[in-house]
Amino acid sequence: MEEWTQSEALRIHAESVAACMAACADKHAPGDAQERDRWVIAGLLHDFDYERYPTMEDHPTRGVEFLRANTDLDEGVIHTILAHAPHTGTTRDSMMDKCIFAVDELAGFIVACCKVRPNGIADLAPKSVKKKLKDKAFAAAVNRQDIALGIEELGVDPTEHIQLCIDAMRAEKDRLGL
Repeated sequence: MEEWTQSEALRIHAESVAACMAACADKHAPGDAQERDRWVIAGLLHDFDYERYPTMEDHPTRGVEFLRANTDLDEGVIHTILAHAPHTGTTRDSMMDKCIFAVDELAGFIVACCKVRPNGIADLAPKSVKKKLKDKAFAAAVNRQDIALGIEELGVDPTEHIQLCIDAMRAEKDRLGL
């Protein structure tokens, strides 16, 4: 990820998604450290190719081609990386697939929320995130429909899911600069 990702913002995004994926693994696949690692790796690598291949035609398929040819990453993780991007047409079959889709845009949105708060993530609450989600001008590039769909596909309470992501990112706040 670091070799292909020069942008600090994109690295923070990958690390934020990875933190949320770790929390999701603890919730949805508890007790299996190897499985948790797979979820974290999917989070770290889901956008690793974005700077080299920023178009929908290429991201993340070109990156996945590289991973298949140059790593021993298992197909489940590769499928999850593809599943995070709706334009690939990859179905979200596993809980890991559903979680990455449910945390990707949300993690980016939480980072944006932190940047406009005096205390960053320290006192961020789901209520504040939900209020900002209603403001279409705030972090306008974030796909709110994907956030809602991801939470719906997971079948979890939106407030609880947002809190899970906030807590995961708060635990890494110094590393993430939040």
